[in-house]
Amino acid sequence: MSDVKRGYVRPLDLKHGCVDLTHGSGGRAMVQLIRELFAAHLGNEYLDQGNDGAALPAPSSGERLVMATDSHVVSPLFFPGGDIGCLSVHGTINDVAVMGATPLYLSAGFILEEGFPLADLARIVESMAAAAQAAGVPVVTGDTKVVERGKGDGVFITTTGVGALPAGRDIGGARARPGDAILVSGTLGDHGVAIMSRRENLSFDAPIVSDTAALHGLIAALLATGADIRVLRDPTRGGLAATLNEIAAQSGVGMMLREKDIPIHPIVAAACEFIGLDPLYVANEGKLVCVCAADDAERLLAAMRAHPLGGNAACIGAVTADDHHFVQLTTAFGGRRIVDWLAGDQLPRIC
Repeated sequence: MSDVKRGYVRPLDLKHGCVDLTHGSGGRAMVQLIRELFAAHLGNEYLDQGNDGAALPAPSSGERLVMATDSHVVSPLFFPGGDIGCLSVHGTINDVAVMGATPLYLSAGFILEEGFPLADLARIVESMAAAAQAAGVPVVTGDTKVVERGKGDGVFITTTGVGALPAGRDIGGARARPGDAILVSGTLGDHGVAIMSRRENLSFDAPIVSDTAALHGLIAALLATGADIRVLRDPTRGGLAATLNEIAAQSGVGMMLREKDIPIHPIVAAACEFIGLDPLYVANEGKLVCVCAADDAERLLAAMRAHPLGGNAACIGAVTADDHHFVQLTTAFGGRRIVDWLAGDQLPRIC
């Protein structure tokens, strides 16, 4: 009697096996993949119910729901300091947290390519599970689809996050005011240069490692100070430059930055010069931009520097009154230049 007739399916070969089209068919092979890989690592009381969705406890009275979603197509899938798995958890947690909300739950959708090694998929799922557990934000529902060989580039992951926002807390891109201080939580460009160095097989005197991290603990420490925080953002695609241009447009203000105060690791600066990149436009996955009332800047910098993710925090400039909404930079030589939007993408597929 065949294995199928007996209702028996051999365990997944996580060492040598590969994804095939049956893993997305809705049949026994798909159930096996979910049970032996995804549920085995991501399982919790909500996901284990096995329903098409998750019934979750509501936030306390007066709180509002915050929801964010992000798709991850990073190449390569594994890079110094992380991989697409932990990145997909960190990125969506951060999108919820910069709204001032407490991240509560995640969903995860996987697009898998036929032939993708199960060993690599297991490594990615294990990384997601470790990141979610460390952050205290469980994956409570998900979905898996499989596409034909050559149609999916290994794996794409979409995560959606839900969080609770306390009544009265208003943090958003439209709240920056002239005179406000602009803070960053640490060195810029680490993630994008780590991706590019691996992609192009470049080596440098010191390793360049992605900064991917969940920022909600750092943000909680900032909120606990009681400071007047106007805007929080994680400067991912387009880096600091794109993030500040976006805030300037939303708030109807300008910004003046001080190049000498912008923290960039020397090896990242050297790598950017070698590759021909401007570190202000390079993506970050574990850094925070904070716009706050000027009087609160030192208090918030102290809170950042006291946290493991904010040791290199700095005040890099100020919000200005500017009808053109320009972001400008005072250079180390005393000149001035406009830090404009990029016309395209200098580093594709970095998140």
